[in-house]
Amino acid sequence: MAYKKIKPYEMTEEALREIWRVEYCETDIQTFDGILVQFYSNMFDHCFYESANRFKKDKSILSYNRLEKIYWIKEALRDPDAVLKVGWDAQSKSYNNSRRVTLVKGNYIVVIIIFGSKKARFITAYEVDDEQNLGKILESPDFGK
Repeated sequence: MAYKKIKPYEMTEEALREIWRVEYCETDIQTFDGILVQFYSNMFDHCFYESANRFKKDKSILSYNRLEKIYWIKEALRDPDAVLKVGWDAQSKSYNNSRRVTLVKGNYIVVIIIFGSKKARFITAYEVDDEQNLGKILESPDFGK
């Protein structure tokens, strides 16, 4: 699949939010295996802002690195060659079979939570930049296709 990048530093935040709204919130996005994934406009901040301090989780910095890959979210979800893993629930400190992690391009993940028959909600997407974390994701159970 062709994974398209944009140049977010050449755009206003309003224009970037508009891409999010039109491409994700107003369009039906289905995974390659037919799961309809819901997106909402308020998810933009969680997905495209990073924390200056990961322990505070303040989400204070607009991430051009994440934004340049804004189209990768739907491309990853639609990619039949993606690696699918069961997601980790940090609160319960266990794997959660309703969380699905889609891994593409070696280290780009999209996390969704499945809540019904062929229905899911987007959680987040980002490039994993820590080898230890990537290893943990790769070692997690395979998500049954």
